[in-house]
Amino acid sequence: MQLHHQKHHQTYVTSLNQAEEKFLEAKEKNDLKTMIALTSQLRFNGGGHINHSILWQNYSPKGGEPEGDLLKAIEANFGSFDTLKNGLSSSAVSLQGSGWTWLGYNKSTNSLAIATCSNQDPLEPTTGLVPLLGIDVWEHAYYLQYKNVRADYVKNVFKIINWKDVATRLATARQ
Repeated sequence: MQLHHQKHHQTYVTSLNQAEEKFLEAKEKNDLKTMIALTSQLRFNGGGHINHSILWQNYSPKGGEPEGDLLKAIEANFGSFDTLKNGLSSSAVSLQGSGWTWLGYNKSTNSLAIATCSNQDPLEPTTGLVPLLGIDVWEHAYYLQYKNVRADYVKNVFKIINWKDVATRLATARQ
């Protein structure tokens, strides 16, 4: 995780800052062509930063299981915690290429949903769901420990999820 945080996440932050600087320069010059050309860099690196910032709060060496209002919402939307875990796992393992599997909150329906995003696309602007829990399925998230066995990584992610953070995100999203 240190390599993931210090190298990969830092690269997204550095690249985002560079793209933002170029974007602002182009904006000052009314250079719409350059501004448009930079949007993919802003989305990729900005999404990488947003997603990883959530990830570091979502994970904890202490792990645990959901409880309280979060558990009630999981049971209301998925039937059980095991059903949610199976849904998230299946989604994460079957995602082709690199990306993220998310547990998100739909404000308009007051419900939880599982969604995936390709690459570093951030959940909320991409789907409208408020991100509660992200599972990073880029190879850089698991390759050193799990090689190419994404399913083992996903299975073990559930041992380190900080469900208190997920519960706090849900409470905030419902406000």
